[in-house]
This record gives sequence, C-alpha cells and structure tokens, in this order.
Amino acid sequence: MSGGNPRMAQRGATGGEWAGGGGLAGGAGSAGDSVEALLEQTGAHRRGHFRLTTGLHSDEFFLLAQAFQYPQVLEAIGAALAEALKNVLPAGMPVGAVAGPAVGGILLAHAVARCLPARSLFAEKDPGGGMAFKRGFRLEPGEPVVVVEDAVTTGGSVRKTMEAVTAAGGRVVAVGAVVDRSGGAVDFGVPFAALLARSVAAYPPGDCPLCRQGVPLQDLKRG
Repeated sequence: MSGGNPRMAQRGATGGEWAGGGGLAGGAGSAGDSVEALLEQTGAHRRGHFRLTTGLHSDEFFLLAQAFQYPQVLEAIGAALAEALKNVLPAGMPVGAVAGPAVGGILLAHAVARCLPARSLFAEKDPGGGMAFKRGFRLEPGEPVVVVEDAVTTGGSVRKTMEAVTAAGGRVVAVGAVVDRSGGAVDFGVPFAALLARSVAAYPPGDCPLCRQGVPLQDLKRG
C-alpha cells in the first residue's frame, strides 16, 4: 500500500497476513483475528471515553472510516463480509441489492455488492427520524436485499434501513456487519453475519464510570 502510513504493516499481530489483492488470509488465526488486526493497524479501533451514535458512552470505539479510507482494506473487508453472508443465506439465493445506512454503510455496501454481485444502495435520514431511499433508488417488489453496517451496538440504524427496504417494496434476507459490539446479543429477525463479535461495555451518560472518573469524552463522528 502506498502512502507511507507506519501503522499499515503487512503482517498483523495475530500472525494473519493482509493480502493486498483483496483477501483476508487468516494464517493460523480466524478471519476475525485478521479483521481485528486490520482495524488496529489502520487506527479504526480506539480506546478511551467515547459517545456512541446511540448516545451511550463506552471505553472502546470502532471508527471504520479510518479503515475504509484505504481502498485495498475496504476491498478485503467487503470480500470477507460477502463470503460470511453467503454462508448464512440459503444456498443459491440471489441478492438483488446491498443497502447500507448513510454514512457508515455507504462504502461497505458498495464493497460487499461488488463481490456478491448486486446493486449498491444507501438509505438516508428522513424528517420523521427514520431512513428512506432517495436519489432515485428503487427496489422491485419482493427484491431480496442484504443490509450492511460498519458496526452495530443496538442495531438501530440497521433496523431503520430494514424498514426503508420494506417501505420500498423489497425484502431483507440477511444483515451483515464488520463489528458486532453486542457480542451476538442483537437480533434482526433474519440471518446475521459479523466478521468480529465483541461484548463492549456501553453506559447511559448518567451512569458512566468514565464520566465519574473525569475522563474526557470524545465524539469522534462529530470531530
């Protein structure tokens, strides 16, 4: 990879190797190990005191945009998630489109769609607080759609995107994420595939131990 980023070592701490041609070669570790190493190398996995999109506070944050800024990394993660989704979908099921919520799911939806293959769409916030397809995006009646998101905690953005798919006439057949922060607890009512599952603590602002300790709060998606 060009650019000279010293954190983008070709070999991760787990022993897995990032294959710049678009694959995740796990070596002796799992695909999750390789993904975790990529997120560490690109600075996408942060530790400290953070406000999540949900408003909850946490001592860990996954800022996947830091990983997705490298096209080769995005391609590798998209290919890995596409394979994981194929494993949870019924054999031979066609996928018409991959949809992601703006903005975190836009690039990921494109990378996954390229590998399935399928069309790539994204849903945007509407005035009512939900999500909707704009910019002329259309779905055929009953068209099978996979919804993807970079990281999920409670799954709120994913559910709103699923509702947008249904409102547009499509049918959600699976959900995929790079990081499942719920540790497998989140349930979307359809098959779900995540490349990395972690149980990450999340606190209401009024009950946050990091706030009580005076640790500075960061809002990485706004800063």
